[in-house]
Amino acid sequence: EFRGTRIDRMDTDQIVKLGISYVPEGREVFPELSVMENIQMGAYVRRDKKGIQEDIDRILKYFPILKERSHQEAGYLSGGEQQMLAIGRALMSRPKLLMLDEPSLGMSPLLTREIFNIIRDINEKEKMTILLVEQNVNIALSYSHFAYLMENGRIVRADRPEVLREDEDVKEFYLGIAKEASVKGYKRYRR
Repeated sequence: EFRGTRIDRMDTDQIVKLGISYVPEGREVFPELSVMENIQMGAYVRRDKKGIQEDIDRILKYFPILKERSHQEAGYLSGGEQQMLAIGRALMSRPKLLMLDEPSLGMSPLLTREIFNIIRDINEKEKMTILLVEQNVNIALSYSHFAYLMENGRIVRADRPEVLREDEDVKEFYLGIAKEASVKGYKRYRR
């Protein structure tokens, strides 16, 4: 259900019209279409030309590199640029819920931080709910308001990120910080 409406038997375009957009793992842009054509594809359920252009302008402010590459085929973008394009395309439907599946996959730590900063801006400035699925627990906790930790498809912990970060099991099993035996009274940690 989404906002009181059952969606499991709906067509994708109907789900998008309700306000859900999804950015899949691996980005999945249309490689032979231009960057601009990919962005415009995100508005396929819309008919308001003025609003569409306003949203294109807004997305290009979040991701200025896409403006520079607007006529380039999307298949020639770097992985990080394709991730930006996939997020921008998803935003074109003006979602109430943006779902992101592994946005850091295959990206450098610097680019991952940049994209997560933009995701935070979108969440804060547009008051958009974002559901993030991410294996990089450290960065996910750094940018989340609430977190669910899953193992083998089941939720094993759920709490505010600051609470989870202080949990010894979370530190050891999810963040890679484990207490080692102390040496002469000093505690040592491994990462």
